[in-house]
Amino acid sequence: MNIPQSKNPRVVIIGGGFAGITLAKKLKNKNLQVVLLDKHNYHTFQPLLYQVATGGLEAGSIAYPIRKVIQEFQDFYFRLTSVKEIDTQNRKIISEIGDLHYDYLVIATGSKTNYFGNKEIERNSMSMKTIPQSLNIRSLILENFEQAVLTKDVNDKNSLMNFVLVGGGPTGVELAGALAEMKKAILQKDYPDLDIGKMQINLIQSGDRILNTMSEKASKAAEGFLLGLGVKIWKNVRVTHYDGRTILTNSDITFDTATVIWTAGVQGAVVAGLDAGSLVEKAERIRVNEFSQVAGHSNIFAIGDIALMETGEYPLGHPMMAQPALQQGRLLGENLVRFVKNEPMVPFEYNDKGSMATIGRNKAVVDLPRYHFHGVFAWFVWMFVHLFSLIGFKNKAVVFLNWVYNYIRFDREGRLIIRPYKKRSFTTFTSDEI
Repeated sequence: MNIPQSKNPRVVIIGGGFAGITLAKKLKNKNLQVVLLDKHNYHTFQPLLYQVATGGLEAGSIAYPIRKVIQEFQDFYFRLTSVKEIDTQNRKIISEIGDLHYDYLVIATGSKTNYFGNKEIERNSMSMKTIPQSLNIRSLILENFEQAVLTKDVNDKNSLMNFVLVGGGPTGVELAGALAEMKKAILQKDYPDLDIGKMQINLIQSGDRILNTMSEKASKAAEGFLLGLGVKIWKNVRVTHYDGRTILTNSDITFDTATVIWTAGVQGAVVAGLDAGSLVEKAERIRVNEFSQVAGHSNIFAIGDIALMETGEYPLGHPMMAQPALQQGRLLGENLVRFVKNEPMVPFEYNDKGSMATIGRNKAVVDLPRYHFHGVFAWFVWMFVHLFSLIGFKNKAVVFLNWVYNYIRFDREGRLIIRPYKKRSFTTFTSDEI
């Protein structure tokens, strides 16, 4: 990897997400050599991926170069690579670009989409965890309408205009609201030769309510907002099969659709090499103690979505969201300095600052520790929090200007097919249909 030797102990961080970047900032100029590894050269602000997927924002406005974050840090290095394995006995990681020895290792690889072992659904549906995946969804949505204009087959046309979102968590709810607003104000102008009224947005939830990690008040308000926008919500329905055209469920309900976006769950993105005792197989997360140390390894730490810290209040680990990752990253930055100096570390205590979700223009729900509210004020709170959380002044300014423009003009100018998405086609058009 061409990392120079240093008089300082070497800390290797795998992953440049919320946890990894926060930790990197805390280790700035702390008499440690820090090497940050990631398969992308940018940090992604994942909460706004759905706006990239629906044309509200361009990808560059929610991404920030990792090298720019660390460019003024001393004895700090970034390498673009994927880590294949961790060799705990020899204290080294094995990556696509070579091996690297570590004194201290921090695993912050985040999470990936959980298909619950269903390979057919994984093969035929879309997920939205990265910027490339969001761009694929954006292209597919627009390509569907371009194909719908061409075909004369009513069934094919309806299938192309039927969007099914599986999973009623914040991602599914926010994406459903964004699609509904596109239908209401944009698509009918772009495609006057299509009956956009026949476009369907179906949100499938396996449980008895959407946003089931939030309060019942927030759940009911969000459901009301979505129904008002024309979204169909299917509760207590579980998808069992999807062949690229037809969805089968655990009931007699079926869906004929060309597009399924899977937001039904996530699991840890585990790196090979850790012993079985360190892993929680069902969740694919790494078991850690109150200091974020991996079970059985005093010099290996895990933070963020990948880490499962069992506490009395959180017996299944902390929620796989940004706030636990940020807080764990900050504390570990302080604890690592203490650990290297043989000083006692401070145990992690999660400060739940609340959760929120937006359902569209002037519509959001917010759960704070003592207050629950929804509507226009909640929407402004959601915007302020997300805008403030973005990295970089330019990104904040670009996103803010985009939101102001979209609000005034009721438009989304990012609906561009820059990189066509090649999905297995379920129909072949004849010369008579084109």
